Amino acid sequence: MFTKSKRKFLKTTLTALAAATMIATAGAAVAATPSTSAVNTTGLAVTDDKVTVGILHSMTGTMAISEIGSIQAEKLAIKQINESGGILGRQIEVIVEDGASDWPTFAEKAKKLLVQDKVATVFGAWTSASRKAVLPVFEKENGLLYYPTFYEGLEQSHNVFYTGQEATQQILAGLDWASETLGAKTFYLVGSDYIWPRTSMKIARKHIENVLGGKVVGEEYYPLGHTNFGSL
Repeated sequence: MFTKSKRKFLKTTLTALAAATMIATAGAAVAATPSTSAVNTTGLAVTDDKVTVGILHSMTGTMAISEIGSIQAEKLAIKQINESGGILGRQIEVIVEDGASDWPTFAEKAKKLLVQDKVATVFGAWTSASRKAVLPVFEKENGLLYYPTFYEGLEQSHNVFYTGQEATQQILAGLDWASETLGAKTFYLVGSDYIWPRTSMKIARKHIENVLGGKVVGEEYYPLGHTNFGSL
């Protein structure tokens, strides 16, 4: 028959044994967990405490006025994520490259980020021309691009997250508003001479003529960075 002291001893012993078993099991689990480098078969710049990403926008040239804001926003978001503990306990490190408002430079910098720096993903491009320039690089290297702005649509890729609206989700709404609110019937289309304006204007013209019953009285395109529109 158990005495009070024996019951107390048994309880203490079982508690200690259970605790020891839990500690041993936890220790074995920790010991059995491999390091990131041991299981990272992608070769990407991800370690136990850090993940490296790229930012690729124009810091110089014609498009800098639009793209510097994106760089600032992306850096702010990354700073806030890091201050909240990072991604799965890993801090985000950023490598920033300048596309310099030049499409071949965008492609060159994209390849550098993916092949040399091994970044986990890239936040970048702005114009559709820069996106078109880097797309073959991302598809060849199987990289991941977050494209941060609106675009003309008519493109899909497993290597790109298109985060903005395409043309039918923004331009058509503006045309409808102009027609309904301002009573606009005639339209003059003006844009920079590259893929986004030209494709968007094709979509706009079709909507104006076939849906709104309006008329396009003129259509002109100018080089990107052009500032003299006196002829209009």
